[in-house]
This record gives sequence, structure tokens and C-alpha cells, in this order.
Amino acid sequence: MNLPDNPRALLRHLYDVAVQRALPLHNTAAHLPAPPEGRTLVLGAGKAGGAMAQAVEAFWPADAPLSGLVVTRHGHTPPRPAGLAQRIEVVEAAHPVPDEAGLRAAQRILALTQGLTADDLVLCLISGGGSALLTLPCEGLTLQDKQRINRQLLDCGAHIGEMNTVRKHLSAIKGGRLAAACAPARVVTLTISDVPGDDVSVIASGPTVADATTCADALDILCRHGIAVPQAVRERLESGALETPKPGDPRLAGCETRLIATPQQSLEAAAEAARALGLRAYILSDEIEGESREVGRVHAALARSTALGRSAFEAPCVILSGGETTVTVRPRAEGQPKGRGGRAGEFCMGLAQALSGQPGVWALAADTDGIDGVEDNAGALVAPDTLARAASRGLKLADHLDRNDAYGFFGPLGDLVHTGPTHTNVNDFRALLVR
Repeated sequence: MNLPDNPRALLRHLYDVAVQRALPLHNTAAHLPAPPEGRTLVLGAGKAGGAMAQAVEAFWPADAPLSGLVVTRHGHTPPRPAGLAQRIEVVEAAHPVPDEAGLRAAQRILALTQGLTADDLVLCLISGGGSALLTLPCEGLTLQDKQRINRQLLDCGAHIGEMNTVRKHLSAIKGGRLAAACAPARVVTLTISDVPGDDVSVIASGPTVADATTCADALDILCRHGIAVPQAVRERLESGALETPKPGDPRLAGCETRLIATPQQSLEAAAEAARALGLRAYILSDEIEGESREVGRVHAALARSTALGRSAFEAPCVILSGGETTVTVRPRAEGQPKGRGGRAGEFCMGLAQALSGQPGVWALAADTDGIDGVEDNAGALVAPDTLARAASRGLKLADHLDRNDAYGFFGPLGDLVHTGPTHTNVNDFRALLVR
């Protein structure tokens, strides 16, 4: 197959290259510390948790003690390679809304930190999704409270930094608290970034990283988005009783964080793959945030101007971007079906609407973990004939946008991107082909 002549196959190839670059098995060995004099305890959470645990098992010396517990999303534990002994327990829990399994896993992880000494090493494996998977509500907050607050944060369009500021201050394990519990052991965190700017204090709400945000910040976010918390918890936020460990906290003095995969690295791998096929490749940014449909419209304007020869980018080319956009869920009219879809699909609807059938432009947007929101697709594809094919099937894009229903729009067109869990997560991947 000649990929440059097949836009869909080309875009899927670039996505696959980006995901491959972020797989733990390709990135872990160089970042592992030497075994300690004492024992090595592995703790972790995230969508890449199972794959990260297997990578550590593959590269850790066979004669060095190794044990621990990692929690990942349901269905995201990779098949175990033949001959690879399991030394790290992997359990599964719900994402993006936490569940009882995640609560039990967090309780067990915190309990495993008891009795650690200065001769021990705690190897923490952290990746995107860990905020929901590692859930341990603060005193006065129930799991049901956390579930409600999490849903409201997801639906209101709060960006990841805001969401995780709240999560840290309503948790007994996030925002540096896990690292504090590990003292006096040395803590080395291996992390895969899924956040704009690779801020390690934001990834999975930074369970092993000092937190510069405050209780006042969390209260402000809750108030601005109209999210209620129990009165007793609100009072503890107001008094600062739920404050997180701050930079300079002596309990975190022995902590170190190593980024093993980032969104920028994956975008650069995709750009290199495009150039190898004879295409120009441009990376906009790995830090793009904002309302998904609006980000789609901005990308459409850039693609259209490039197709018309009016931009700094020269066609034929591929335009790449990453980051983490948001979706504000619109209220439904009575009797209206609930929309299905996530950030990538919402981006594609905004893009398709703004392109309005522009010739010579194709696009793919997908989440690098293989799941767009809570559906079974990673994202979607847009082509010059998307709107025409939709009209022939009686699909009205504006109606689907009104109810955040990307799955219902792209599904009948055969334009959903299905990958299954990829066992990594460097967040949004977007590629526009302009010919």
C-alpha cells in the first residue's frame, strides 16, 4: 500500500507511530535506578500501569527482590509475555469516575508503605488516569461524594489543572501524600506525561510530587463551577486543614521524578514518519487546551488557509498537535438521547463543521490510550466528503454537536477509529493531512 495515496491509512500510521513511541517497554530501561541495599517496593496507578509494571519486571535484575501493587483501568492490563514472571500485582478499577475497586487499591497501596526504611526503594509508576484510579477520599468525604464531584468536574469543562487541584485537596493519597507516607525510603517516580507542559505535579494529581496549589485554590475552582462539597469538608478547606505537602517538605527530600515518555516525543516521532514518506510535517504544539469543538474550528482555519496557499505551512503536508482539550456537556432537552463521545470526537465534529467539505483536507484525532471518553473508540476521522456522506444518511452535524454525540455521528459513517487499549497514554493526538 502506498500510504501517501491513502489518506486514511496514512493518518492511522502516524497515530500508531506516536503510540509506539510512548510504550513503556521502549522507554523504561534507561530510567531505572540501581537496586537498593534494602527491598524494592513498586507502587503505581494509571492507564499505562500494567504495561509499566511489566517493563520493570522485564528489566529489573532477576536476583534483586521486587514486589508491589499497581492499579490500572479495567481492560488495560496487557497480555503477559511468555516467560515473564509476575512479581508486581496489577489490579483494575474504573475510569474516569472512581469506583470501589480503586478505593480498595489505594488503601492497599498506602498500607504497603508502612515499615519502610532509609535502605528501601519505592519505585512509583505513574501515568494518566491515575487520579481516578488511585482514589482515597479525605476524612468526611465518601466515595459517592468523590464520584459526584468527579462527574461534575468532567461535565463542566474544567481543565486538567483545575480538576487535579480539587482532587489533590480532597484526597488522602494524592498531591505528594503518597511520597510523604513512604519516608524515609528513597522514592523514584517513573512517569508518562499526559498533561500540557509535562507538569509532574499534575500527572495523576502528583501523588509523589510536592503541590504548590492550595486549599484556597481548590475552593475557588469548586465555587466557580458550582460544585458542592459536604459542609465539614468545606470548613476544612477554608481552615487549610486539608493542605497538601508543599515544596521543601522534608518528607519529600528523597524523592525524584523521571519522565519516560511525553506528548512532544510522540508528535516528533509522527513527524519523522511523515517526512520519511516524503511529506512536510509541522508540529503546532503539544500543549493545546480549550473547548474541543473550538480547537477543532481553529485547526480547520489553519488547514483551509494551508490548502489555499495562504499560510506559513506549505502543502502537501501534515499538521500535528497534542494537549488536552475539554468538553462542556450541554444540557439535554427532555426526551433527548444522551450523547456519546469524548474530546477527540468533539474536536472532529467542530473541525468538520468549520471545514465544510474543504477539498484536500483529511484529519484524525484520537486519544493515545485508545479510549475517547468512555466509549470503545479512540477517536474519529474527517474527510472532504464527511458532511456529504452524513447528509445522505440523514445525520445533522449541528444536532450531534448540540448533544455532544460524536459517536452517534461518526459511527454510521464508518469513521470511528478503533484501536483497543494501547497500554500507554500521552493524551490527545491530532493529525491533519493537507494536499
